Amino acid sequence: MATTKVKGTSKKIKELKGIKPEKITDEQLKEVQDLINEINKFQIEIGQMETKKHLMLHQVSVKQESVGALRNVFEKEYGTADIDILTGEINYTKENGEVDKKD
Repeated sequence: MATTKVKGTSKKIKELKGIKPEKITDEQLKEVQDLINEINKFQIEIGQMETKKHLMLHQVSVKQESVGALRNVFEKEYGTADIDILTGEINYTKENGEVDKKD
């Protein structure tokens, strides 16, 4: 008598006998490994970006300190640090505290 194999039959028999699988399938293992590897890659990239961000924020802070020092030079040399950064014009204030505006 010929027997035919039905897909999943041995799995059903194992379930009925109370036998639990010991491992996930190779395909499932590869899928979860690939997903975890992608997550790890993204986390590494985020870490690199955060490090770069930190360095850039530090550079901005250093440049801001330089601007502050230059403002002090302008204050001493011109009596004001109110400078138009596009034209270089110095905006002096009138004695009453109002800005001297040109018409």
